[in-house]
Amino acid sequence: MEYFHLSLKSHTLEDLLPIFNESTKIKLSEELFDRIKNCRDYLDNKMQNHKEPIYGITTGFGSLCNVTVSVDELSKLQRNLVVSHACGVGAEVPQIIVRLMMFLKIKSLSYGYSGVRTETVQRLVDMFNNGVYPVVYEQGSLGASGDLAPLANMSLPLLGLGDVNFNGKKYAATEVNNKFGWKPLTLASKEGLALLNGTQFMLAYSVWNLFRAKKLSSLADKIAAISLDAFDGRVEPFTPGVHAIRPHKGQIDTAAAMRELLNGSELIKREKAHVQDPYSFRCVPQVHGATKDALDYIERAFVTELNSATDNPTILPEEDMIVSAGNFHGQPLAIPLDVLSIALAELGSISERRTYQLISGKRGLPSFLVAKPGLNSGFMIPQYAQASVVSQNKQLATPACVDTIDSSQGQEDHVSMGANAATKCCRVVENVEKILAIELMNAAQALEFRRPQKSSPALEEFVSRYRKIVPFISEDEVMYTHIHNSVNFIREQYYI
Repeated sequence: MEYFHLSLKSHTLEDLLPIFNESTKIKLSEELFDRIKNCRDYLDNKMQNHKEPIYGITTGFGSLCNVTVSVDELSKLQRNLVVSHACGVGAEVPQIIVRLMMFLKIKSLSYGYSGVRTETVQRLVDMFNNGVYPVVYEQGSLGASGDLAPLANMSLPLLGLGDVNFNGKKYAATEVNNKFGWKPLTLASKEGLALLNGTQFMLAYSVWNLFRAKKLSSLADKIAAISLDAFDGRVEPFTPGVHAIRPHKGQIDTAAAMRELLNGSELIKREKAHVQDPYSFRCVPQVHGATKDALDYIERAFVTELNSATDNPTILPEEDMIVSAGNFHGQPLAIPLDVLSIALAELGSISERRTYQLISGKRGLPSFLVAKPGLNSGFMIPQYAQASVVSQNKQLATPACVDTIDSSQGQEDHVSMGANAATKCCRVVENVEKILAIELMNAAQALEFRRPQKSSPALEEFVSRYRKIVPFISEDEVMYTHIHNSVNFIREQYYI
């Protein structure tokens, strides 16, 4: 059993890797428990002496912010908030994303700016540590007052409501609560609002998407290098001096990666009959590099959010202030999520172009990479499938963050649509896995027509592992199984 110790320490994206392992459990430091308790004590004392309405604590929500609620109904107000806002629709969110949501909500609440009780945070920790994952749905959040609908669904089991996934099965939350002896919580003032306000749905998808995107960026370089060697391409476009005079960091790093990947290749050193390569090969540093630069910006934004408190109102005990503001607004995530979709879509777009060159019957390669084209269609249709997915990514890369729709009778008159940006970005990530898997199928196939000459030791080792999963195709056969196996191979690289 491994414990992830939560403290005031800031975390990087890589720090969160243990959270992906379901055996990892969370433990909060005493300092965090003290901060949670001190904030709650401050709020309780403030409410005893404060005569002015406090948004969401002694008032209604959204456009009902001017409706004051009596003291004896404050707990009911918070319960009503959770049950009325649990309006998630669509497909169920994968359990790994829900697990991340729970962790991120616990982390955000534990900073001591939210006014929740220690027992409320502890219940979330207990659920996380015992693998009890609320059923949450993909659609319903505008990404502005936080992820209201998905976080409400996530919070229902605290009240003994809703459904949970536990040990691979779905149960009514009350059934699993009884198993662990967890009584439904009676929420105190502010607690429902603290649970529902925040960006943890968007952020969970953001972390998951970026983790995979960084791996795909590296894999795209490796697969491009195999394609280049199989296409009998030239190494000169990766010359350091070329990139020193246009010194974008991602471009320089990609050129260096390509040189390293091709180091020791017999194919890259052989005399070339052609003066230059098509852009999809020649401009790998510029295109892949631009994606890397985007990933750097995106990671900075996500890591800042990871180490933030994002509910509302914000309670600042040290400054003796309770401020209704906008830290729940998802725009700081929505824009980088849309950029991530665009950056990844471009990795897929240039990958498909390399595939198209490989099957075009150029540079001594047979048409469609099969020995007897005509009798055999070979790799004709995998490129069709790849092109279809690339086209869908272009549609999914349309920004969500530029849209807004009024809600709550105009009180919430600008929203981020960050949740839509997050879920569609996840689809882009999955599509790029498929696109690169199909390029790898073609690149490995084309490489066989260059034998007995070999690529670099690093690339040959990678292709050798791949060949244990996907064979050389000598005559037409059912291809979708090989494509699916190739996708699985790509996904396995995340864990190597």
